Amino acid sequence: MTPEVAGVIGQPVEPIEVTLSVNGRDVTANVEPRLLLVDFLRHNLGLTGTHVGCEHGVCGACTIRFDGELARSCLMLAAQAAGHELETVESLSDDGTLHPIQQAFNEAHALQCGFCTPAMLLTTQQLLRDVPDANDREIREYLSGNVCRCTGYMGIVAAVKLARERQRSARPPDRS
Repeated sequence: MTPEVAGVIGQPVEPIEVTLSVNGRDVTANVEPRLLLVDFLRHNLGLTGTHVGCEHGVCGACTIRFDGELARSCLMLAAQAAGHELETVESLSDDGTLHPIQQAFNEAHALQCGFCTPAMLLTTQQLLRDVPDANDREIREYLSGNVCRCTGYMGIVAAVKLARERQRSARPPDRS
């Protein structure tokens, strides 16, 4: 097959090999060049915590961490992730126990249907890394990229504040 006809409707597309790190594990797979990263994570790797919502990057359900920064996995191809480090919500706990952020969401009743929850958890984790003393405005601003149709956000904001307070109390006192 010549490159000129590759990808033409009805013509097969040759898979390409990609190697990337997902949740600290190296993964190598053959993928179609047009395979979305969100579909690769869900269907090829079985990481179904990354959800497919709007497929336009607006709702935030597909949020992952890409080289340490939040990213929308529905807006990139699996091939673009080659050589990069990805983290999904499944990275929060590797031994079956709840991560402190998950505990806070549970205790503050910050979830209902659960569709937005994985992205909210990763966003909260990133917020608490980037702005450990986030105020209410900063919390709401960070969460604004993730759509929740069930909770009205009050429980989610309360969960972020609970996780923030627990993180603060776990930090050693500043002796400077």
